[in-house]
Amino acid sequence: MSKINFVFFGTSEEAVYALQALHKKEIAPSLIVTAPDKPAGRHYKLTAPLAKKWALEHSIPVFQPEKTNAEAIEIIKEIRADVFVVVGYGKILPQALIDLPKHKTLNVHPSLLPLYRGPTPIEGPILAGDIETGVSIIVVDQEVDHGPIVLQEKHMLTGKETTPELTKKLFTRGGELLAEILPEWINGKINPKEQDQSKATFTKKLKKEDGLVDLENEAPQVLYNKFRAYCAWPRIFFFRNNKRVIITDATLENGEFKIKKVLPEGKREISFEEFTRSQ
Repeated sequence: MSKINFVFFGTSEEAVYALQALHKKEIAPSLIVTAPDKPAGRHYKLTAPLAKKWALEHSIPVFQPEKTNAEAIEIIKEIRADVFVVVGYGKILPQALIDLPKHKTLNVHPSLLPLYRGPTPIEGPILAGDIETGVSIIVVDQEVDHGPIVLQEKHMLTGKETTPELTKKLFTRGGELLAEILPEWINGKINPKEQDQSKATFTKKLKKEDGLVDLENEAPQVLYNKFRAYCAWPRIFFFRNNKRVIITDATLENGEFKIKKVLPEGKREISFEEFTRSQ
């Protein structure tokens, strides 16, 4: 494994994609900082975050602070890391922590910054029907997704990707790019470039009601884009007889949005054909 001394901040599945890509390049963090275990599932069983599970499987030390306060910062400081890396951590780091390592703090962001800043950068290009998106590695500063760009790579879109598929592709590639640039970054061979702040666009946090669609009045392409963007959550749905009906499978064929399967409220998943016959 690489001798690069870095701390990795990550919690989610996105973090694991990046960690796995780094691992394949024989690069491992000295410490993984992740969220505390939380109750999950029907029985609220205390469950470790995915990044912690990955760390334990690969014998990497884990730190799970409730808050990144002064006490937590002192513990992380003991690692004497050259650089910090943040991927899918889920918390905003305080400036005192961001500034701690000599070679700053880097973040993997799944868009071509300054486009699609904020909480839903993968859904954004899908909803807009963009032909490309990408991965940006940036220097973390005091503002969200605002820092200078260390490296950026485009990813062409087919118009059929779903959010989970694109998430895996972009964060895996982000991990690969990190593996490529970390040695050069620490050796001072990369000059980050400031983002063009005038071109910044912003995404919003998704709400359950964002999944409501109007099958009669929304364009087929818009419906298909929403289906692909929201297929994991909140999923797209309509109401019939005051009951919510989730669209679980759909395609765009010859310019027509075709629903294949639905999940009516309180019932099992059925074909849309069967559903329409029962109405």
